Amino acid sequence: MFETFSASYYLGKLYVEPSDRDVPAIQRADHEQVNERLYGDDGVFRVDAPLVMKLDSGHIPVLGDEAVPSGTLAIPEAASDDDLPAERDVLLATADRAAELLRYSGYRFGDDEAVA
Repeated sequence: MFETFSASYYLGKLYVEPSDRDVPAIQRADHEQVNERLYGDDGVFRVDAPLVMKLDSGHIPVLGDEAVPSGTLAIPEAASDDDLPAERDVLLATADRAAELLRYSGYRFGDDEAVA
């Protein structure tokens, strides 16, 4: 689904569609597979932590949701443009970059940080 693109990102193609959800999401099994395959031994994230994707010019935290079809990125309608739904190139932050972006945004799990 994703290939190495640079020192900070992987590149993949996802079908991006607007949805009535508040938070961007991909299929839960895809989320877990991407998290384990790309972040694997880094042990940076819990499997339920968001992946950090870059769509167009902005970074978004992406959760897993069983209701989203495989290979699809569902984004809030407010964040979508007139060109959706469509297949789009999506950048996925590497473990280090994702940890940095989540730290900057203040993302936490209760009392624990999302990053180790």
